[in-house]
Amino acid sequence: MTNKQPPAHAATPLPSREDLLAYIEDNPGAASKRDLARAFGIKGDRRKALKAMLREIADEGLVQRGRRRRLTAPGHLPEVTVVDVYALDADGDPLARPADWRGDGEAPGIVMLPERGPRAALGIGDRVLARLKRLGSGQYEGRTVKRIPRPPDRVLGVYQQVGGDGRIVPTDRRVKSEFLVDDAGGAKPGELVLAETSSDRRMGLPRARITERLGATMKDPRAFSLIAIHANGIPVNFAADVIAEAEAAKPVTKLTGREDLRDIPLVTIDGADARDFDDAVWAEPDPDNPGGWHAIVAIADVAHYVTTDRPLDRSARERGNSVYFPDRVVPMLPESLSNNLCSLVPNQPRPCLAVHMWFGADGALHRHRFLRGLMRSAARLTYEQVQSARDGYPDDDTGPLAETIIAPLYGVFEALNQGRKNRGAIDLDLPERQVILGDDGHVAAVAPRPRLDAHRLIEELMINANVAAAETLEQRQTAAMYRIHDEPAAEKISDLREFLKGYDLKLAAGQHPRPIHFNRLLDQVANTPHAPAVNTAILRSQAKAEYSPENVGHFGLSLRRYAHFTSPIRRYADLLVHRALIRALDLGNDGLPDGAEADFVALGEQISQTERRAQSAERDALDRYVTAFLEGRVGATFPARISGVSRFGLFVTLSETGADGIIPRRSLDRDATVDEAGHVMTAPGWVIRLGDMVEVRLREANTTTGGLVFELLSGGAETKTKKKRSGGKPPKRSKKSKQKRQT
Repeated sequence: MTNKQPPAHAATPLPSREDLLAYIEDNPGAASKRDLARAFGIKGDRRKALKAMLREIADEGLVQRGRRRRLTAPGHLPEVTVVDVYALDADGDPLARPADWRGDGEAPGIVMLPERGPRAALGIGDRVLARLKRLGSGQYEGRTVKRIPRPPDRVLGVYQQVGGDGRIVPTDRRVKSEFLVDDAGGAKPGELVLAETSSDRRMGLPRARITERLGATMKDPRAFSLIAIHANGIPVNFAADVIAEAEAAKPVTKLTGREDLRDIPLVTIDGADARDFDDAVWAEPDPDNPGGWHAIVAIADVAHYVTTDRPLDRSARERGNSVYFPDRVVPMLPESLSNNLCSLVPNQPRPCLAVHMWFGADGALHRHRFLRGLMRSAARLTYEQVQSARDGYPDDDTGPLAETIIAPLYGVFEALNQGRKNRGAIDLDLPERQVILGDDGHVAAVAPRPRLDAHRLIEELMINANVAAAETLEQRQTAAMYRIHDEPAAEKISDLREFLKGYDLKLAAGQHPRPIHFNRLLDQVANTPHAPAVNTAILRSQAKAEYSPENVGHFGLSLRRYAHFTSPIRRYADLLVHRALIRALDLGNDGLPDGAEADFVALGEQISQTERRAQSAERDALDRYVTAFLEGRVGATFPARISGVSRFGLFVTLSETGADGIIPRRSLDRDATVDEAGHVMTAPGWVIRLGDMVEVRLREANTTTGGLVFELLSGGAETKTKKKRSGGKPPKRSKKSKQKRQT
């Protein structure tokens, strides 16, 4: 990177467009608005004029917005990206290209520098996370940050016997072919297996060799999470040195270097099925601030047990986070830590990193102070218990705590909730589904997950603790791993506006709406039939949250700075923030080591990826559990809502269970046209939009793939032109459906 400086005379007046473009061209890795303001000496109100200039040249296509709001010239690559090695040059140096090139024309060329240390040289087919340096003329020099393992081609599926031949039925619905088995490895019909695919491309089905039997059949409910774990590459087993380090850990019972919090009745509030307790809370009215509140959030001191670059740390970094399934947890840390020494169980001394916070009556965070302490949880409570106590129905556990502990917590929540409204955080209403297992491990029920004030109470306290952590690290000028959420991309906003036209709704003018504008839309449709569709469309318009050492704020929460601090048992990002606070506040010698921030860009990319991996696995397992629950109801009819419109068909969500499935395009009118941006499918005689209520029949429930296939019976809106579909009549509407649409 050249890091070229602008001419000295540019520090007084605003730079010209040409000066801005030249700087961005020469500094693709350091060209955010903040970088440009610093480079050209722009301060105060003149920053608004700079922002307007940058929007103008971006809208004209002269620059493109990269990750974390960095600007680059069109066709430039980000400083850190994933690349694939595709050839070797005459000198034997690896040549690579970006794994995800979306620019115009041919991808830029990348020459990879030799790797340091004893690792083998890169070869053709290797994939790595690389740090790039632009050389000019569309060429880059790359240095390996981390290799990304590429497992051999393999298939996960169910072994079956068909006409004397062994076959594997893939669990991934994207794999359309079954596989003939050359070597069954002792597998029995119905078993879940892993197999390596063969490069032998003879006529007929592709071939595979079974390499591992997973010890479950599709009738075993454990299979659903096993499939998700293996399909998404979730690490399960801990290495021997990791287990040994965890089991050698000792409880902390002395106050050395810690403040004594054992007499403060902190309590944990979690779900009834929670297996680890890493946060505890307490609150009281602030005697020095009428109407204000003093609260403490205490978090398990994982950094005391998991120190930098030891086996435990390397394992946690690789995993990135814990993964939660209905029947199990794949933890980031061994259970001797996550469920014991790092879990804030009642009546046991536990080391913690805690923050005192003082709030005004309006929920504004006035000040805060972090400390390293020793605490003793007064009670392990569930959300339902706490809410019942608040509603006047305490039990044996909550009765003694109702006035002294629970009431003050709801008092501070009311203030924090007002603060959330004041700052305009986006308030989406998107119910989650919950799988409830019976004693035999099979699905007993699928229902919307309750959303209680007790949940929101904890959520708001955790959000403010995260804000306090980010503010402290920024004030101390210490490296931080921020939780960032960028503003929506212009094209997503354009698509959202197109969708909203169908409901006679308008988003505020301009390319860059603020969270308050989305909330106004949500208020307009609250308690109407359109509310689920608009909530879903707004969610899809948002950028994905991720981890980064470069702070661009959190758009959805409407916060300028935000860093995950509250769950170091299950998120590596939080452990990094704990170490940074320990270093910044001189709270011990096990904080962030010198030079650690050099790896933060690549580390942020990695733990963002492991988070997405966990979300994918959790969603996959949930889909299969729900499919198993509905397997016996093939042929039944259900009310549903259109949750997606694509060229493949209509996606629906059942009102009763929240189960998701598809109505294939082939079962609909062959003349139907699809507007994916507007989320609309139109055919002669009918039109269906995202959010429409429909009636569907379940045609197929495939637990192997987790797929549900439906048939459209009625719903949508009639148009003036009526024509029979190729598959029959246009969708009918029942009297109930008509009444709903009229209202």
